[in-house]
Amino acid sequence: MSEPESLARRLQVQLGSKVSSSIEALGETTIEVLPENLLSVARTLRDDPAWQFEQCVDVCGVDYLSYGQVEWDTTDVTSEGFSRGVEGKGAGRFDWANRPRDTAMPRRFAVVAHLLSITHNHRLRLRTFCADDDVPSVPSLVGIWPAVNWFEREAFDLFGIVFEGHPDLRRILTDYGFVGHAFRKDFPLIGNVEVRYDADKKRVIYEPVSIEPRVLVPRTIRDDSRYEQARAESEGGSR
Repeated sequence: MSEPESLARRLQVQLGSKVSSSIEALGETTIEVLPENLLSVARTLRDDPAWQFEQCVDVCGVDYLSYGQVEWDTTDVTSEGFSRGVEGKGAGRFDWANRPRDTAMPRRFAVVAHLLSITHNHRLRLRTFCADDDVPSVPSLVGIWPAVNWFEREAFDLFGIVFEGHPDLRRILTDYGFVGHAFRKDFPLIGNVEVRYDADKKRVIYEPVSIEPRVLVPRTIRDDSRYEQARAESEGGSR
């Protein structure tokens, strides 16, 4: 008896060249599309009886600046130490044009939508990369799944991603006068300005921050050993 065809493979076959890549990993399915194909693919996923992704449960932005890079040594240190030394590769220490070139991501900003088909009990991750890193933008999904209105406003607020066709694209979490986008990886952890109340002027004033930035927490991408153990046990039991 042959195994059933994976969701990623079925989507790739039906959507054809509109899908740039389809991945099945860790029990999750991810397909990637170009921004110009996003709306047509999204409508197909919602309306086609074969898929019926009635709900879009989340839309978020991603900044892949320094993706896969780490400032702390984790593999080439001695047996007496771990995570030693700062290499200066972390986000905020270089700009996108001069980033380390061993990254697997061709673009900096992406938008990810998480879809749910109640009818078929399927979940799907739909990702598209913004074509322009300086002014990142993608088509809005509000016309297809109206519930993503505030999700897109959040991604715009925190990442600066513009959703073309959104009916009311404005900040939703930060202050109206906030400078920059707080979830961009080159945004300073201490912020750009300090806010305090001036008793003489009898109003809140904004001033440049007076804190020196420093690296506190190492950011490292590692494979999850739980999945490795489960895979080893599965292979051992099938023999």
